[in-house]
Amino acid sequence: MILRKVIYRAPLWGLSVAGTMLIVACAGGPLTTREKGTLGGAALGAGTGAIIGGATGSPGTGALIGGALGGLGGAAVGGELQSQEQIQAEQQRKTEEQQRELERQRRELEELKRQREY
Repeated sequence: MILRKVIYRAPLWGLSVAGTMLIVACAGGPLTTREKGTLGGAALGAGTGAIIGGATGSPGTGALIGGALGGLGGAAVGGELQSQEQIQAEQQRKTEEQQRELERQRRELEELKRQREY
């Protein structure tokens, strides 16, 4: 009897958790790549879990399990993408710094050439 109540309340609990996550995630500014991956994975996992759970008679439980697993997978993928973005941003910063240094040296060479001509 208690298990039946838990199963019937699972979709409500899952919706309240998802709503809370959405509010908390949006409260702190723009989402990071990891957060986007987590939310996307959780949504896809919950949807898939609900469909599979519906076929077995417990869509709420399926949605909870699928949402949790999808969120973990999405966080892992999003974290890796975010790491790659950070590496690329650092490489871009270094490239720009080297370009500035090259330009400075070109100007310096031009100035030395002009001084030699006089």
